[in-house]
Amino acid sequence: MAPRASWKGYLKLSLVSCPVRLYPATTTSERISFNQLHKKTHNRINMKPVDPELGLVERSDLVKGYEYEDKQYIIIDDADLDAVRIESNHTMNIEAFVDEGEVDVIYQDAPYYMAPDGAMAEETFAVLREAMRKSGKLAIARLVLSSRERVVTIGARENGMFVCTLRNPNEVRGTAEYFGNIPAGKPDQEMLELAEALIKQKETTFDPKNYEDRYEIALMAMIREKLKGHKPIIAAAPERGNVINLMDALKASLSQSKPPAKSKSKADEAAAKPAAKKAAAGGAPENPLKANLLKAVGKSKK
Repeated sequence: MAPRASWKGYLKLSLVSCPVRLYPATTTSERISFNQLHKKTHNRINMKPVDPELGLVERSDLVKGYEYEDKQYIIIDDADLDAVRIESNHTMNIEAFVDEGEVDVIYQDAPYYMAPDGAMAEETFAVLREAMRKSGKLAIARLVLSSRERVVTIGARENGMFVCTLRNPNEVRGTAEYFGNIPAGKPDQEMLELAEALIKQKETTFDPKNYEDRYEIALMAMIREKLKGHKPIIAAAPERGNVINLMDALKASLSQSKPPAKSKSKADEAAAKPAAKKAAAGGAPENPLKANLLKAVGKSKK
């Protein structure tokens, strides 16, 4: 069965237009979900609309209302909504192009795939796609989804295009309230280098297959055990070590981590020698945190 399009219309750049279809790029259908049941009958509970005066009401009697004052509503019907017609109802008109890295990730919302609507649209679609790919640009456009006009980015992806709706600026909170009291001072340079060494030990190539939802997997295992009539196995919570300070944490991390199987550059070896010499000398460093970090580096190099 062919996937159902969320939106159909035209992608337009100046005088060039192309019929396209938009499809959700993600799905939650595989997530485990629960139904509300009565504890005795195990019948599924139906959520029915209730009017404070009339009690249960039929869904066919429901209308949309906008609250313009406290408990004061104006009724909005389908004819009213149909009358609100703007260009982005059926057209994604490209307004500008920006660099791919210019759109802050905090504004990115829902992802979609975009494909040409019919064989006649394929040539125009391909030209626009490849032009954006070669320029390294994202298009900025607007379209109406779920009775809202959304600003979107459009970019090339494989043989199609990738569309991402953007959050409205008034939906994004500023950082001052959360980061304003964090000191801006620079950390000790030697400790910073040791932390960077720990990061290098854990460098890898990102593969989403390596990061499955472990809670969901454990949840399904518990469900299967209950279906078999077994009692679920309760996993013990991991023990937490008593970390005295940052020095102990970095010492433990660097001594336990296995460095990746790749040759060290001469620059890395040269940078490690002063730290190793200081650790071997046993002289009193400026503070105990630095001393233990130097020891940790020495252990990780063995």
